[in-house]
Amino acid sequence: MKRSSPEERRERRFYSLGLGLSVLLSAASFGSVMTGLLPAGWIVPTLVVLALVQIVVQFRYFLHIDLTRQKREDLQLLLFTILLLAIMAFGTLWVMGDLSERMM
Repeated sequence: MKRSSPEERRERRFYSLGLGLSVLLSAASFGSVMTGLLPAGWIVPTLVVLALVQIVVQFRYFLHIDLTRQKREDLQLLLFTILLLAIMAFGTLWVMGDLSERMM
């Protein structure tokens, strides 16, 4: 039986921690809505914060994007892609909304 190297064990722990955090954040999101422990006005802000933390966890543990010099370029490329997609999506919604208004 092949023994795993210390680097493989470290990598496995890293992924396991990311998975655990992702499951915990997902459970917290579902729990905040399903249990009714939070007032109605706090549910949406709580979900937004949990979603942002989930994005950071996904970037760090699964995409291996952090703030080191080498990874910063990857992060900039990813953020630019997100910006372009947001411009296209919101631009489309804006044009379609304007067309709907003009036809009514």
